[in-house]
Amino acid sequence: MSVPTLDELIELEHEGWRSLCESRGGTFYGDLMTPDAVFILVNGAIMSRDEIAASLDGAPGWDSYEIADARVIELEPNAAALAYRATATRADLSDPFVALMSSVYRRLDDRLRLALYQQTTVTH
Repeated sequence: MSVPTLDELIELEHEGWRSLCESRGGTFYGDLMTPDAVFILVNGAIMSRDEIAASLDGAPGWDSYEIADARVIELEPNAAALAYRATATRADLSDPFVALMSSVYRRLDDRLRLALYQQTTVTH
């Protein structure tokens, strides 16, 4: 096995954002996350894989998103963290959602799986 690359991790993040734009994030993240994975959201909630999967399908979709300043931090031979700045827009929000994101991925059985996802709001 090998350390996850920037290209691999960015592609998974884009797949995740596309699923959120299409209101099918629950299905996508339910499959991508490890069984014990958690999301730590900007509102302070810590949600399990099952809670995330149940909450995202059918949620209002994002109209657009941008990933910027991405970098990879190697954690061990089969794991890495991806950190980046995200900006997303949605019709029901007056201002764009801007946050720093970190996603920790592990390669399990030759497949990258999301073990931890965390958001930090960027205030202007």
